[in-house]
Amino acid sequence: MAMGSAMRRRRIWTAYAFMAVPLLFTIVFIYYPMIANLALAFFEYNVIQPPKFVGWDNFKRAFSDPLVANALKNSFKYLLIVPVIQLVSFLMALLVHRRWPGISLFRSLYFFPVITPMIVVSLAWKWIFQSDGILNYVLRAVGLTTRPILFLSNPDIVLYSVMFVTFWTGIGYYMMIYLAGLQGIPEEYIEAAKLDGANSYHLFTKILMPLMRPYILFCSIISTIGALGVFTEVYAVTRGGPGHASETMGILIYKTAFDHLEFGYAAVLSILLTACILAVTLVNLWFQRKGGLEEY
Repeated sequence: MAMGSAMRRRRIWTAYAFMAVPLLFTIVFIYYPMIANLALAFFEYNVIQPPKFVGWDNFKRAFSDPLVANALKNSFKYLLIVPVIQLVSFLMALLVHRRWPGISLFRSLYFFPVITPMIVVSLAWKWIFQSDGILNYVLRAVGLTTRPILFLSNPDIVLYSVMFVTFWTGIGYYMMIYLAGLQGIPEEYIEAAKLDGANSYHLFTKILMPLMRPYILFCSIISTIGALGVFTEVYAVTRGGPGHASETMGILIYKTAFDHLEFGYAAVLSILLTACILAVTLVNLWFQRKGGLEEY
């Protein structure tokens, strides 16, 4: 009895030891920077001079800064990519969730952009979008336009050009998640529903969609966070230009911190962006809180 109790205590302590290591890394690399960032928001700091306490001045400046308003508008506009990329990815998953000859090659081709570094993809699309790039060449060749379209220098369309890079890269990633969800649905559910007289519409709306809801929720939240915090593709393709036309919050935070050395103000902007992401995520969770099978 005593030996069994000792073994149990040893297992518990072993489990705590394994959990302690990642917990330590989490505290050091996640929670400590978050707390330090929060404290930095109340200081004026440029690396060269000692930090100077300014109280709420950085926050007041953020709420009256037109560049922040513009960056927030662009970041929220970037959310337009979320429903599009989720819908297309889901439809693609439905298509490749079939036992057709060569379907594995089709899946691999769509997943290839996911394993390509984003910076490489972004630079490739920057070249494609140039006024003398391959896209304008093709459009002129097929007669769709006579003059080059200024994908990267027209303030009205530059943000949508960058959004397309995110769309092109993300389809394969979310498609594979949806495909994993579809393949995890037991065939017995489908067969039982068919025996009960369910048609294709009932199978999709009452069986498939409810069981896929956790995957839809996960992908929606991940893509929402990615859209609001987008950085790499915008920085690589336009660096926020022309002017501030494609400047998102991620780009503005980077420029504020590393171009202008205003680390305290950049900390406030990062807090503002985090608050926006948290709010949108909570709204997303509320709208998709239901789950499970439904009667038909």
